[in-house]
Amino acid sequence: MLLSMTGFGAANRSDGETTVTVEIKTVNNRYFKLALRMTEGFGPLEPRIETLIRALIDRGTVSVSLRIRKKRKAEYRIAESVLQSYYKQLVALGLGRITNPTLAGLLTLPGVIETDAEQFDSELESIWQVVKQTVNDALNNLQTMRKAEGESMAVDLAANVELLKVLVRNVEMLTPNVAEQYRIRLEERVGKILAEHGAILSSADLVREIAIYADRCDVSEEIVRFRSHIAQFDEALKSKESCGRKLDFLTQELFRETNTVGSKANDAEITKHVVDMKTVIERIREMVQNVE
Repeated sequence: MLLSMTGFGAANRSDGETTVTVEIKTVNNRYFKLALRMTEGFGPLEPRIETLIRALIDRGTVSVSLRIRKKRKAEYRIAESVLQSYYKQLVALGLGRITNPTLAGLLTLPGVIETDAEQFDSELESIWQVVKQTVNDALNNLQTMRKAEGESMAVDLAANVELLKVLVRNVEMLTPNVAEQYRIRLEERVGKILAEHGAILSSADLVREIAIYADRCDVSEEIVRFRSHIAQFDEALKSKESCGRKLDFLTQELFRETNTVGSKANDAEITKHVVDMKTVIERIREMVQNVE
């Protein structure tokens, strides 16, 4: 089963007191990268959220937007003892511009305004339950989209792999003709030159030269390895596990074997098929880069 690294999932939940909205967007990346934006003040929940996401996503850039709204607003109160302390010290200083400090000015000083932070901490676990359910809902929606796109990519990849099988078979069929065509060209060219000088070409020399050329142009090992990579590619496409990295490696190996065939074969028809093979492998490479 293939999973696309590109997808989007959103969800919204509320338990009456807390409303959570989550949006998750993923794009391709060789590694896992998380960018999390959430309502200020809920930082302690970030490690738990990352754990949920990592449980389902192995690699890719994951952008998460998480908004938390509380029905009951935070309560603020004046710390009277702190306020009185500030006032007494300012008056005692007797500085001209602050001999008559205003209440508005005093309220901006550190520690004068208190919030119900302790009560908020006690509610964090109940808030987390809503956040957890909403994140899981968004992840499920994301996975549905990624699976659908992955299935479409699997069909396209399989079709391109079948095309590669046809092309490599064509190359294999043409390979035996390479040495024979070389023999014909060699006999014509060398024979013509020797005839001008009244010399005769030794059949032993001709056979030896053809044998050396045939060995240099032999691509049977490359074709065997190419087919092995194709077989592994087929198996990976049918696997239920994440296979993006494996497919990426196999694609590189297919490209390398194709390059070697093209450099060794020294035949116009084979070169044409090699160009077609490279085109197909490049299409595969572009798709594989978006597979988790």
